[in-house]
Amino acid sequence: MGWLVVRVRGGIHADRTVRTTLDQLHLTRPNHATVVPDSPSVQGMLRRVQGYVTWGEADPATVALLIEKRGEPASDPAPPADGTPIPELARLVAQDGLLRAPGYKPVWRLKAPAKGWRSTKKPFSLGGALGYRGSAINELVRRMV
Repeated sequence: MGWLVVRVRGGIHADRTVRTTLDQLHLTRPNHATVVPDSPSVQGMLRRVQGYVTWGEADPATVALLIEKRGEPASDPAPPADGTPIPELARLVAQDGLLRAPGYKPVWRLKAPAKGWRSTKKPFSLGGALGYRGSAINELVRRMV
């Protein structure tokens, strides 16, 4: 299963290692989202940037919505027509991460969530917007599409 990661805060006063990690996750600006694989190295990266992002388990239905509404082709013309239907591509992305999606950029540019962010300085468990939020990430991303 993959993690759906959304950047919440900017990095103006962030440490260099945090900024580098966010760049490696392809999260260069607030309200950008990506799907990364569930591996120990990625979990370490998420722990390092937990004060700047929120993440949870990616749902294939939410990933399909993101691909349809916000998927950007990696090249100027439309994504390659390799015959992969969107639900199958969404299942593949939800399992292995967005880097495996042929023809798409590894990031989605989203709007700010409807009804706004909770506190962008507190963790989700304390009523804020940061850190691990489980399957609630899917509801957040649907408000941002």
